[in-house]
Amino acid sequence: MNRKGRKNKALMYFTYIIKSESDGSFYIGQCKNLHERIQRHNNSHSKSTKSKVPWQLVYYESYKTRVEAVKRELTIKKQKSRIFIEELISEFPVNKIEGL
Repeated sequence: MNRKGRKNKALMYFTYIIKSESDGSFYIGQCKNLHERIQRHNNSHSKSTKSKVPWQLVYYESYKTRVEAVKRELTIKKQKSRIFIEELISEFPVNKIEGL
């Protein structure tokens, strides 16, 4: 419980990779609500992804703080490597996405 007597929600932050089904490109981002964020990408609410809908979630990692999620997002982006991203995705269990 927090100081106001309310239960603390287990907040998670996510670093994620989505893949465009229209051209195969990847987008890397971070968010608090993964399911809602993917919906926003697919409903064209994001300038940077609306031209390449639909998007499919192919990878994600969870973190306790937004700072950690942002750091990981930047680390992946700094690689500037499609091969690096494809290796991450290939090691990711498909059932982890299906259960989301």
